[in-house]
Amino acid sequence: MNSLTASDVEVYLQQNPDFFHEHEELLEHLSIPHPSGAAVSLIAKQLELFRHKHREQETQLNELIDIARTNDIAFLKLHKLTLSLLNAVTLQEMMANLEQVLAEYFATDFVEVRVIQACADETIAHWFIAPDSEDIKPFMKELACKQTKCARPTLAQAKILFGDSAMEVNSGAIVPLTVGDSAGILAIGSREQGRFHYSMGQLFLTQIGEIVEARLFSLLR
Repeated sequence: MNSLTASDVEVYLQQNPDFFHEHEELLEHLSIPHPSGAAVSLIAKQLELFRHKHREQETQLNELIDIARTNDIAFLKLHKLTLSLLNAVTLQEMMANLEQVLAEYFATDFVEVRVIQACADETIAHWFIAPDSEDIKPFMKELACKQTKCARPTLAQAKILFGDSAMEVNSGAIVPLTVGDSAGILAIGSREQGRFHYSMGQLFLTQIGEIVEARLFSLLR
């Protein structure tokens, strides 16, 4: 008769998980090696495993709660932005509201918008770039790929967007816009060097851009 192997015992216990319910007295005689070198009872080992699993589940739950809380805050900010832009009845009001909300709720230092189309109205012309202007060239890469860029803008980009404040912008986000048949740019700048960086998520910024371009299209139409 072949002797039992450890694998045989393991398979049997897996197939009969209630074995120790009928043989509880064995639990008092079994011991499990502990990392410390000492032996502990099976019950103590099970209790340790349950506690470890509980801590892992608690950690996961806390992480999910933190994510939910962060998402709630993000949703509230986007809601505030949407309402502020909808309340604007002129392009000037929209730009003022955009700058105020982004500064208050998103901790930004500079906000600029450029729509690439001709504009004969001198009172709002600084928010436009003519399609044949040389000022478009520094943004060709961002406009071509239609993807948000998070990094410190080039000096040429910063001068076109932020003017005299160009040297103060140490990080920023350039969000390409589609305004009807025209392209555009939403530029957000910060004095903080690491505020916007290449590895950060872009979904939130893209959503802000979509809200801005929708309101711009409505007002310019």
